[in-house]
Amino acid sequence: RNIVTANNIIMPITDPTRQLQIKTRSVERLAKEANYYKEEVKENEEKIAKMKEDKKDHYDIKKFQEVLDESVMMVPDSENRLRKAAGELQEFLDCNVELEGEWFDRAKGLVESHL
Repeated sequence: RNIVTANNIIMPITDPTRQLQIKTRSVERLAKEANYYKEEVKENEEKIAKMKEDKKDHYDIKKFQEVLDESVMMVPDSENRLRKAAGELQEFLDCNVELEGEWFDRAKGLVESHL
């Protein structure tokens, strides 16, 4: 099975460097997503506190609390997916010790910060 890169280069999917790039980008994306949910929770907690302080309508506060609760539920889920992907990246690195270069360095840094 082959893949075509942005430069129209056909590479086998078994190419370890390509697999490293894919796995590294996946961990980067999941880290960004997990961070987004944490920030969203923080912002929504501040907004709901302000709504309560300003004595906004009870129904509006209740609805916004539901939004906050959904965000709170996403944090552990996104962190678990991130840890799983980082673990898979670590296993890949352990099985491909010959890899080196920019992608290897990025991958190692991600694994160190998310495992």
